[in-house]
Parts: sequence; C-alpha cells; structure tokens
Amino acid sequence: MADLTDTASPTDTARATGDGRVAELEHPAGGGRLPTGSTSTVDAPRTADPVPAKEPAGGGWIDAARPRAGMPRRRGPGRAGWARLRPAVGLGLLALLIGYAVLVPWLADFDPRITDYSAGLSAPSAEHPFGTDPAGRDLLVRSAAGLRVSLLIAAVCAVVSTLIGTLVGALSGVAGGVVDQIVMRLVDTVNAVPHLLLGIVIVALYGGGLPAVIISITLTHWTSVARIVRAEVLSLRDREFVDAAISGGASRWRVTRRHLLPAVVPQAALAAVLMLPHAVWHETALSFLGLGLAPHDASIGILLDEAREATMLGGWWALVFPSALLVVATLGVAACGAAWRDRLTPRRRTELAL
Repeated sequence: MADLTDTASPTDTARATGDGRVAELEHPAGGGRLPTGSTSTVDAPRTADPVPAKEPAGGGWIDAARPRAGMPRRRGPGRAGWARLRPAVGLGLLALLIGYAVLVPWLADFDPRITDYSAGLSAPSAEHPFGTDPAGRDLLVRSAAGLRVSLLIAAVCAVVSTLIGTLVGALSGVAGGVVDQIVMRLVDTVNAVPHLLLGIVIVALYGGGLPAVIISITLTHWTSVARIVRAEVLSLRDREFVDAAISGGASRWRVTRRHLLPAVVPQAALAAVLMLPHAVWHETALSFLGLGLAPHDASIGILLDEAREATMLGGWWALVFPSALLVVATLGVAACGAAWRDRLTPRRRTELAL
C-alpha cells in the first residue's frame, strides 16, 4: 500500500481495500499530516476463511431451512389429502344415512306411530338403542322414518327448484334486454324477503301438510339457481362455437337447446346438491314451528319439536340423536358438493395441490 502523505479530512474515516474489507485511517493527535510511511490499517481476513454465524438476540442459531420473508410458502399435504378423501367421506356418510333411513323402519319390529306410555322416556338400552320419546315410541325407528321423510322432501324440492331456476336463468340469459331486467328484478324481489318468513306465509295459505311444505321450499329456493345459470349462459353466449352455430343458420332456440343448456347442466346439478342441506333445514324449521307435517307423522323437525318437552323432563336422548342425524346429513352432502365443485373448477383444484 502506498504511503499516505495528504491531509486527511474528518470525513475520511475509512477506505475499502481491494479484498472488500475496511482500512481505518486515524488522524495524528494534533491533526495535520501523517508521517511518511505510517498508515493505520486493519488487516482484513482472507476471503477463504469462513465467517461464523451470529447468534440472534433470542438465543439459538439461525435455521437455514427457515423460509425467508417474501418467499412464497407451499401448503402442506394435509389440505390436499383431505381434498382427495372428501368425496369418499361424504359418500360414505350419505350411504350410511340412506341405508339407515331405508332399512331400519323395514326391519324393525316397532311401528313409529304406535304409542306405549308405560315405556315413555326410557333411556337408551339394548332394546331401545336411541331410547323412547314421551309417548313411548322407539326413537331408533322414528328417527329413521323422520330422516327418510326429510331427505325425500329435500330431494324433491331441490330437483324442482333446480328445474325452475335453470329454465328461468336460461331464458333471462338468452333473451337479454328487457326480459333479462324483468327476470332479475323478480329474483331480487324474492331474495329481499327472508326465505323462512316467505315459507311460513305460503304454508299458511295452503293450510299445511306435505304439499304445502314442498311448494314453500320450492318457491323460495329457485332464485339462486337462476342466477348461476344466467351468469353461465352470459359467459357462453359470446363463445366461438355459439357464433359458429349462429353463422351456420341455427336458430336461437336450437343454440340454447343444443349448446347452452348442456353446458350449464353441471353447474345446475351442483347447485341442486348444495341445496339439499338447506332444504332439509328449511323443512325442519317449518315442522319445528308446527307448520309442516301432521304431529303423528315423523320428520326431523317434528322430532326436535317433541324433544323440547322430553329435554325438560330429563330425556336428553330425544334431542341428541335426531340432531346428530341432521348434522351428519348436512356434513355428508356438503362434503360431496364441495368435492364436485373442486372438480368443476380446475383453478381451485390446482390451488389445493400447492
């Protein structure tokens, strides 16, 4: 290194050497020039020497495998594994519930309508695994019969609502213009009223009973399907295959029937599946309020209504078992619907794999 003979200013406190280290420059006691041949430097270590890692303030050593800030984190395999198992779990739960609802009333020796007050509110036992209600009816058989009725009502309502919503949504999307605006204002009007309140009014107008419950649920649940189908039709209406069909001389009705409706069937079917638990809960609410089926009939809502008296008398099983069936049915349908939705949306399926 060359000798330092120039006067060092107060800001000249350091200078980088060739190997990247810093050489300190010190002033003499009285300022002025440094003696010729004298330099004050800090010898930099060789670049080959390893630099020891510093210990953080909290203790421990820095983990090199820890992701740094700003780096994207990959999701663990747990969510992707559950996404693969979800269809099997949902189908398994539904298969168990359907088998229970169909086989138990057929194989059991108890009639769910026959009362035996001497055995009222019997605790769960080998003879009555679910116990009995205050009227002495076996809850294992009665819960199965109630689940069968509730699932049947929900399935019919979901299918009819999906058909109505698909036709209305396709008509709105294909026609456009004034027809689209009128249909969408009708949908907004129906959605502005709470479904349960509107269902109570419809059931009261028809005098109760099974047909009134089906009409009530159907007329309050088609709007969501209509919105989905309309959005899908609007996205398909400007596609190349539709333009090619119109250019080839196909009429609007033929394009709708041959191209648009088959394309929206998967989304409409998914909406029907996801509507099942909602319809079950709607029927349960109406029956719980005394506006659904007759009291001697069996449904999940009627069982929950009867469980109020049984619970106050200490019969907890009258509430627990029907409620558990309702929750399991909802979870099974929701799992199947979510798995189907993931198959219909490749982007969502790719995100689950990350």
